[in-house]
Amino acid sequence: MRGVTDSTIKAVLGPTNTGKTHLAIERMCAHSSGAIGFPLRLLAREVYDRVVAIKGEKQVALITGEERIEPPEARYFCCTAEAMPRDGGGHAFVALDEAQLGANRERGHIFTDRLLHARGREETMLLGAATLEPMVRALVPRAEIIERPRFSTLTHAGARKLSRLPPRSAIVAFSAEQVYAVAEMLRRFRGGSAVVMGALSPETRNKQVAMFQAGEVDYIVATDAIGMGLNLDVRHVAFASLAKFDGVKQRRLTPSEMAQIAGRAGRHQQDGTFGTLSGVGGHHAEPAEFSEEEIYAIEEHRFRPITRLFWREAEPRFDSIATLIADLEAKPEEEELRLVPESIDLAVLKRLAETPLADGVRGAGNVRRFWEACSLPDFRQVGPDTHARFVARLWQDLRGGYIGADFAAARIAELDNVQGDIHTLQGRIAAIRSWAYICQRPDWVLARDEMAARARAVEARLSDALHARLTERFVNRRTAILMKSLGQDASLLPVTLAEDGSLLVEDEAIGRIEGFRFTVDHSANHADRKMLLAAGEKALPRILSERAEALVAGGLDGVTIEKGALRWDGHLLARLVVEGSPTRPRLDLARELDALPDEARAKLVAALDTWLAKQLEPLEPLAKMEAATQDPNAGSQARALLLNVISGHGYVGREKAGIEHLPKEMRPFLRRLGVTFGALDIFAPALLKPAPRKLLNAMGIDRRALNEAMIPVIEGERKLPSGYRPAGGQAVRVDVAEKVLRAAHEARAKSKNRKFILDPSLAISTGLTPDSFRRLLGAAGFRHQPGKALAEKAFGPPAPGFFEWRPSRRKQERAKPSKPREGNAFAGLADLIR
Repeated sequence: MRGVTDSTIKAVLGPTNTGKTHLAIERMCAHSSGAIGFPLRLLAREVYDRVVAIKGEKQVALITGEERIEPPEARYFCCTAEAMPRDGGGHAFVALDEAQLGANRERGHIFTDRLLHARGREETMLLGAATLEPMVRALVPRAEIIERPRFSTLTHAGARKLSRLPPRSAIVAFSAEQVYAVAEMLRRFRGGSAVVMGALSPETRNKQVAMFQAGEVDYIVATDAIGMGLNLDVRHVAFASLAKFDGVKQRRLTPSEMAQIAGRAGRHQQDGTFGTLSGVGGHHAEPAEFSEEEIYAIEEHRFRPITRLFWREAEPRFDSIATLIADLEAKPEEEELRLVPESIDLAVLKRLAETPLADGVRGAGNVRRFWEACSLPDFRQVGPDTHARFVARLWQDLRGGYIGADFAAARIAELDNVQGDIHTLQGRIAAIRSWAYICQRPDWVLARDEMAARARAVEARLSDALHARLTERFVNRRTAILMKSLGQDASLLPVTLAEDGSLLVEDEAIGRIEGFRFTVDHSANHADRKMLLAAGEKALPRILSERAEALVAGGLDGVTIEKGALRWDGHLLARLVVEGSPTRPRLDLARELDALPDEARAKLVAALDTWLAKQLEPLEPLAKMEAATQDPNAGSQARALLLNVISGHGYVGREKAGIEHLPKEMRPFLRRLGVTFGALDIFAPALLKPAPRKLLNAMGIDRRALNEAMIPVIEGERKLPSGYRPAGGQAVRVDVAEKVLRAAHEARAKSKNRKFILDPSLAISTGLTPDSFRRLLGAAGFRHQPGKALAEKAFGPPAPGFFEWRPSRRKQERAKPSKPREGNAFAGLADLIR
């Protein structure tokens, strides 16, 4: 019975989240054909969808007991372990997932048989926990053992109350009653949860999982079925209990079983945590707790190795029912194998063998067919006696040949009813799953394909209805959170602030705090609204004080200056009041800050003042000019010119500056303050940079349009941005315009003729067009004369245009009292730019 010795067999072993299944999918797709056996129909369907995305629908098959999608050209098969070929089906690649389930009492003999016999022509892969290694070495001695480390760490987080569970948590219980109880509490405290149990149909489980994965709910309550390969975005797993009924007795989970479930937390590179759930077993129940040894085993992935696998004869003799039973109860020869406890199919066979129904079962063909009927899964979980009666009724039709299509259609139609509660719908789904299995058999039902399609359609409708009932019951229902023991004293209610700004009373949202403003949740229960608000108002000073301290401790991260105010993540903190100097605004605090205690308010205001002073540093040149206007030694003309520059927020046109009244000896004083005397403007270059311009705009001081990058030349806009002057169809920054004009005056001074040629390269390098260049020069008194056109039939470059400086009389008058010295070619330039 030992496995086939083959050097191509690989056992990939390791804990959860090691990428074993992903590796198997990659290896199968690299071969010409392949098959993988999975422990769950749900997992087989998930992998089927992934392989279809790689290979296409025509090349991939899905085969389970209840569903069969098998295109004629299919080369890659995703199956449940029971449905996969015993010997591998002759495929190039064969893999068995969760092979450690060979130690499972109920299905272990199936996985053991596939481990021993399912082989690929070119490569075989056994996937499972590291505890399986001794069994692989003993039963498949030449298999290559490959250990896979977990991608993320798993850490014990202790016991937590339901109300303290972090989002993206899975709560694991071991009975339907406990699952529903926990889900009900989550509905009350956390707004709802998804529910996953083995009793649900795969379609319903898919929809519930999809609801969790999509973020519609942050919690999922499940039985231990969650440990079987379901890939979920779970960060924490909480055990509502550490004991379960295994079909024989109530017992504590083994460390490896705990790890299989806890390992759902933390997928890929994201670490996960696990712990227990406290406060769900009643006042007198002892909370479930992990022992130190169990915690160490789970965190370090060290478990007692498997020493026995369950086995049953997979190819019994069908000479008679008695021979069949004897073979199925025969003990294995290998010491590593143990006879599986009596499973429900054998129990049904033995019960029916004692009835008159078995008297007519003669011949190997009939015995085989009778055994196949007894192997019908007990989807309804009703036990061997009740299930045996169902199989007996089924055999009455099968022994005569086929089940009639009319009879099957009538049974399926009886179950096509979406009315009823959760329990009723679960019963119908279990029953329709039995008929889906029956209709999938190749020789049981006439019009097999049609009946199978009908059964699947009814199961899908029932699953949709069950999903809707579960969602209705456990999701999106606001319920009262006040407990009778609290009475009517609002101060007894714990009020907390969530990370997203929700104000919570007993984990029920009653409003939000945005900035330091509290807004009430409009959907709060009317009957409890007054008490909840009272609790919120009493806790508000404490919560706002903590919020202010956290803001100050974080260096006022998130605070900005916008529209003349200080705002925190868009919410008003204080308005900037300018009473004279724009560099020394006063803070007018928002009314919401009045709810802060005096000490917290004073600390916050002091921090805001310090922060604001730091933000105002780009306006330091403006502050120096303001200080100079108070200097009596500056002279009234210089102070007046400075006031004009200040009122222009860093620049003013020459014709409005009052420069004609400024004595020449005061100009060096102003230059030391950073003032430049340009041909068209008087300005402070330091204030034309992006930082001060954006700051003046954000403070609401300079309300003109803003070009945040302060690009040298921009296209003309309807509203001229601050710091620019028009130049034809463009606008040029004031200091850039001065560079162009200064170059023009220098060229004029160097020329011996009244008319001269200007090199436009500097202007073009800034982005000015030739037309904008001429218009800018024209504003400064330079007149352009186009060059003569080429004569007809003449060739060559056109004659260049000439410029002539002819300032208007008004500009000449404003240039006084500074007069150009006679005979000095640079005199006009000096007067203009001083």
